[in-house]
Amino acid sequence: MLFNNILAKYYYFLSDISSPISEIKSSLGPNDLPYNIPIHPNLVHLTIGLFAIAIAFDFAGALYPFEKRILRFLAFPVTRVGFHDVGWYNILAASFITFFTVATGFFEMLLAVPIGGVKSIIGQGAISTMLWHGVGGVLILFILITMTIWRGYQRFVFRKDFGRQVSWSYIFLGSVILVIMGLHGSLGAWLASDFGVHITADQLLVRGEDLNQIFQ
Repeated sequence: MLFNNILAKYYYFLSDISSPISEIKSSLGPNDLPYNIPIHPNLVHLTIGLFAIAIAFDFAGALYPFEKRILRFLAFPVTRVGFHDVGWYNILAASFITFFTVATGFFEMLLAVPIGGVKSIIGQGAISTMLWHGVGGVLILFILITMTIWRGYQRFVFRKDFGRQVSWSYIFLGSVILVIMGLHGSLGAWLASDFGVHITADQLLVRGEDLNQIFQ
Protein backbone atom coordinates (compact mmCIF):
# COMPACT_ATOMS: atom_id res chain seq x y z
CA MET A 1 0.00 0.00 0.00
CA LEU A 2 2.81 2.36 0.93
CA PHE A 3 4.64 1.47 -2.27
CA ASN A 4 1.55 2.21 -4.36
CA ASN A 5 1.17 5.62 -2.70
CA ILE A 6 4.81 6.46 -3.37
CA LEU A 7 4.46 5.32 -6.99
CA ALA A 8 1.30 7.38 -7.44
CA LYS A 9 3.03 10.48 -6.06
CA TYR A 10 5.97 9.81 -8.38
CA TYR A 11 3.75 9.67 -11.47
CA TYR A 12 1.91 12.78 -10.30
CA PHE A 13 5.27 14.52 -9.96
CA LEU A 14 6.26 13.48 -13.48
CA SER A 15 2.96 14.72 -14.92
CA ASP A 16 3.73 18.20 -13.59
CA ILE A 17 7.03 18.35 -15.46
CA SER A 18 6.50 20.10 -18.78
CA SER A 19 8.20 18.50 -21.76
CA PRO A 20 10.12 20.80 -24.15
CA ILE A 21 8.08 19.30 -26.96
CA SER A 22 4.77 20.07 -25.23
CA GLU A 23 5.91 23.68 -24.81
CA ILE A 24 6.16 24.19 -28.57
CA LYS A 25 3.12 22.05 -29.42
CA SER A 26 0.87 25.09 -29.69
CA SER A 27 3.15 26.65 -32.31
CA LEU A 28 3.14 23.59 -34.57
CA GLY A 29 1.22 23.57 -37.83
CA PRO A 30 -1.25 20.96 -39.06
CA ASN A 31 1.69 18.83 -40.20
CA ASP A 32 3.00 18.76 -36.58
CA LEU A 33 6.06 20.81 -37.49
CA PRO A 34 7.05 24.42 -36.78
CA TYR A 35 7.53 24.95 -40.54
CA ASN A 36 5.39 24.19 -43.58
CA ILE A 37 7.61 21.73 -45.49
CA PRO A 38 9.52 18.87 -43.77
CA ILE A 39 13.27 19.40 -44.11
CA HIS A 40 14.45 15.83 -43.58
CA PRO A 41 13.00 14.26 -46.77
CA ASN A 42 14.61 16.96 -48.91
CA LEU A 43 18.00 16.43 -47.29
CA VAL A 44 17.61 12.66 -47.75
CA HIS A 45 17.20 13.07 -51.51
CA LEU A 46 20.12 15.52 -51.60
CA THR A 47 22.35 13.06 -49.74
CA ILE A 48 21.42 10.13 -51.99
CA GLY A 49 21.85 12.27 -55.10
CA LEU A 50 25.32 13.49 -54.10
CA PHE A 51 26.48 9.98 -53.23
CA ALA A 52 25.04 8.53 -56.44
CA ILE A 53 26.83 11.19 -58.52
CA ALA A 54 30.07 10.47 -56.63
CA ILE A 55 29.96 6.74 -57.41
CA ALA A 56 28.77 7.29 -61.00
CA PHE A 57 31.57 9.72 -61.86
CA ASP A 58 34.23 7.58 -60.22
CA PHE A 59 32.91 4.66 -62.26
CA ALA A 60 33.14 6.81 -65.40
CA GLY A 61 36.69 7.77 -64.43
CA ALA A 62 37.62 4.14 -63.94
CA LEU A 63 36.35 3.31 -67.43
CA TYR A 64 37.93 6.39 -69.03
CA PRO A 65 40.37 4.44 -71.27
CA PHE A 66 37.36 2.86 -73.00
CA GLU A 67 35.41 6.12 -73.16
CA LYS A 68 37.99 8.65 -74.31
CA ARG A 69 37.64 7.96 -78.05
CA ILE A 70 33.88 8.45 -77.85
CA LEU A 71 34.31 11.59 -75.76
CA ARG A 72 36.83 13.01 -78.21
CA PHE A 73 34.54 12.17 -81.13
CA LEU A 74 31.73 14.06 -79.40
CA ALA A 75 34.14 16.92 -78.67
CA PHE A 76 33.57 16.72 -74.92
CA PRO A 77 36.55 18.36 -73.13
CA VAL A 78 36.53 15.76 -70.35
CA THR A 79 39.54 14.35 -68.53
CA ARG A 80 39.94 11.37 -66.25
CA VAL A 81 41.00 13.66 -63.41
CA GLY A 82 37.85 15.70 -63.97
CA PHE A 83 35.65 12.64 -63.47
CA HIS A 84 37.44 11.72 -60.27
CA ASP A 85 37.34 15.31 -58.99
CA VAL A 86 33.55 15.26 -59.27
CA GLY A 87 33.48 11.91 -57.48
CA TRP A 88 35.64 13.18 -54.63
CA TYR A 89 33.87 16.48 -54.00
CA ASN A 90 30.42 14.91 -54.20
CA ILE A 91 31.12 12.21 -51.62
CA LEU A 92 32.69 14.89 -49.43
CA ALA A 93 29.50 16.95 -49.71
CA ALA A 94 27.31 13.87 -49.14
CA SER A 95 29.02 12.98 -45.87
CA PHE A 96 28.77 16.62 -44.69
CA ILE A 97 25.07 16.95 -45.57
CA THR A 98 24.28 13.62 -43.88
CA PHE A 99 24.95 15.14 -40.43
CA PHE A 100 22.09 17.58 -41.03
CA THR A 101 19.97 14.85 -42.62
CA VAL A 102 20.20 12.69 -39.49
CA ALA A 103 19.78 15.65 -37.11
CA THR A 104 16.61 16.93 -38.81
CA GLY A 105 15.34 13.35 -39.06
CA PHE A 106 15.52 12.84 -35.30
CA PHE A 107 14.00 16.26 -34.63
CA GLU A 108 11.05 15.60 -36.93
CA MET A 109 10.70 12.07 -35.57
CA LEU A 110 10.32 13.46 -32.04
CA LEU A 111 7.41 15.58 -33.26
CA ALA A 112 5.82 12.78 -35.29
CA VAL A 113 2.18 11.83 -34.62
CA PRO A 114 1.61 8.66 -36.66
CA ILE A 115 -1.86 7.39 -37.48
CA GLY A 116 -2.75 4.55 -35.13
CA GLY A 117 -3.95 1.07 -36.04
CA VAL A 118 -2.01 0.95 -39.31
CA LYS A 119 0.65 -1.47 -40.53
CA SER A 120 3.23 -0.87 -43.23
CA ILE A 121 3.53 -3.02 -46.33
CA ILE A 122 5.95 -5.32 -44.45
CA GLY A 123 3.69 -5.54 -41.39
CA GLN A 124 5.52 -3.09 -39.11
CA GLY A 125 3.86 -0.58 -36.82
CA ALA A 126 4.73 3.12 -36.76
CA ILE A 127 7.05 2.97 -33.73
CA SER A 128 9.13 0.04 -34.97
CA THR A 129 9.37 1.67 -38.42
CA MET A 130 10.63 4.91 -36.86
CA LEU A 131 13.14 3.05 -34.69
CA TRP A 132 14.56 1.09 -37.60
CA HIS A 133 14.66 4.23 -39.72
CA GLY A 134 16.49 6.17 -37.00
CA VAL A 135 19.05 3.45 -36.27
CA GLY A 136 19.58 2.87 -39.99
CA GLY A 137 20.15 6.58 -40.55
CA VAL A 138 22.92 6.68 -37.95
CA LEU A 139 24.56 3.59 -39.46
CA ILE A 140 24.45 5.14 -42.94
CA LEU A 141 26.04 8.28 -41.53
CA PHE A 142 28.99 6.26 -40.22
CA ILE A 143 29.19 4.30 -43.48
CA LEU A 144 29.36 7.50 -45.55
CA ILE A 145 32.05 8.93 -43.28
CA THR A 146 34.05 5.70 -43.63
CA MET A 147 33.63 5.73 -47.42
CA THR A 148 34.77 9.36 -47.56
CA ILE A 149 37.90 8.60 -45.52
CA TRP A 150 38.62 5.60 -47.76
CA ARG A 151 38.07 7.75 -50.86
CA GLY A 152 40.39 10.44 -49.54
CA TYR A 153 43.08 7.88 -48.68
CA GLN A 154 42.97 6.55 -52.23
CA ARG A 155 43.06 10.05 -53.75
CA PHE A 156 45.89 11.49 -51.68
CA VAL A 157 47.93 8.46 -50.55
CA PHE A 158 47.37 4.98 -51.93
CA ARG A 159 46.53 5.76 -55.57
CA LYS A 160 47.77 9.34 -55.94
CA ASP A 161 50.20 8.31 -58.71
CA PHE A 162 47.63 6.22 -60.59
CA GLY A 163 45.34 7.43 -63.36
CA ARG A 164 42.44 5.56 -61.77
CA GLN A 165 42.00 7.09 -58.33
CA VAL A 166 39.62 4.47 -56.94
CA SER A 167 39.70 0.70 -56.62
CA TRP A 168 37.01 -1.52 -58.11
CA SER A 169 36.11 -2.71 -54.63
CA TYR A 170 35.30 0.91 -53.68
CA ILE A 171 32.98 1.28 -56.67
CA PHE A 172 31.31 -2.07 -56.00
CA LEU A 173 30.77 -1.31 -52.31
CA GLY A 174 29.46 2.16 -53.17
CA SER A 175 26.90 0.60 -55.52
CA VAL A 176 25.78 -1.80 -52.79
CA ILE A 177 25.44 1.09 -50.34
CA LEU A 178 23.26 2.96 -52.84
CA VAL A 179 20.86 0.00 -52.91
CA ILE A 180 20.85 -0.13 -49.10
CA MET A 181 20.15 3.61 -48.95
CA GLY A 182 17.20 3.12 -51.27
CA LEU A 183 15.78 0.30 -49.14
CA HIS A 184 16.32 2.31 -45.97
CA GLY A 185 14.63 5.30 -47.56
CA SER A 186 11.55 3.13 -48.09
CA LEU A 187 11.05 3.10 -44.32
CA GLY A 188 10.83 6.87 -44.33
CA ALA A 189 8.50 6.82 -47.32
CA TRP A 190 6.17 4.41 -45.48
CA LEU A 191 6.15 6.71 -42.45
CA ALA A 192 4.65 9.38 -44.70
CA SER A 193 2.45 7.31 -47.02
CA ASP A 194 1.16 4.69 -44.55
CA PHE A 195 1.30 6.48 -41.19
CA GLY A 196 0.71 10.07 -42.33
CA VAL A 197 3.75 11.41 -40.47
CA HIS A 198 4.00 15.17 -41.13
CA ILE A 199 1.49 14.90 -43.99
CA THR A 200 -0.92 17.82 -43.55
CA ALA A 201 -3.91 16.26 -45.35
CA ASP A 202 -3.64 12.96 -43.44
CA GLN A 203 -3.36 14.70 -40.08
CA LEU A 204 -6.34 16.95 -40.79
CA LEU A 205 -8.48 13.99 -41.88
CA VAL A 206 -7.62 12.07 -38.71
CA ARG A 207 -8.74 15.09 -36.68
CA GLY A 208 -12.07 15.07 -38.51
CA GLU A 209 -11.45 18.25 -40.50
CA ASP A 210 -13.20 18.87 -43.82
CA LEU A 211 -10.48 19.46 -46.41
CA ASN A 212 -12.97 21.02 -48.82
CA GLN A 213 -13.75 23.69 -46.24
CA ILE A 214 -10.09 24.33 -45.42
CA PHE A 215 -8.63 24.48 -48.92
CA GLN A 216 -11.52 26.01 -50.84
